[in-house]
Amino acid sequence: MAIHTQESVSGFIASVPQLTFSEGGNARFYAKIGQEHYRKEEDGSFTQTETTFHDLVAFRKAAERAYERFVKGDKFVAEGYIHEYDHIDADGQTVAKDEFVAKKIGHDLARTNYEVTRARRSQPAVTQEAPEQDQPRRTAAATSSVPTL
Repeated sequence: MAIHTQESVSGFIASVPQLTFSEGGNARFYAKIGQEHYRKEEDGSFTQTETTFHDLVAFRKAAERAYERFVKGDKFVAEGYIHEYDHIDADGQTVAKDEFVAKKIGHDLARTNYEVTRARRSQPAVTQEAPEQDQPRRTAAATSSVPTL
């Protein structure tokens, strides 16, 4: 079976996150995000170029959880898709805009330190084991709190 893939985006939360609700009670998370860009130089070094800013939204439970966990400045990785739409600006002109709709979102492990607290399960989880040669090596420490560097 083929691996399922989605579009992704990473960056930092550039604005104070907002949580709003539709008339039907559905949650909507919104934040302006920033992406830093770099250019590789001939000597192998990198030069930071212009940072770009974009809109990110999430809906329902993902929205509520994102609002609980993210603050301005947090580094994140999100999976979802780009939604393109028309917007009427202050001059009455129609402008094409886009936003990233996050179906899944979390902190960027490579750029964030944190601990994972796992809830106790009342009954064993049902899992499908990977073939033995594909099993990752785990230590007792790796199954408890997971601080990152």
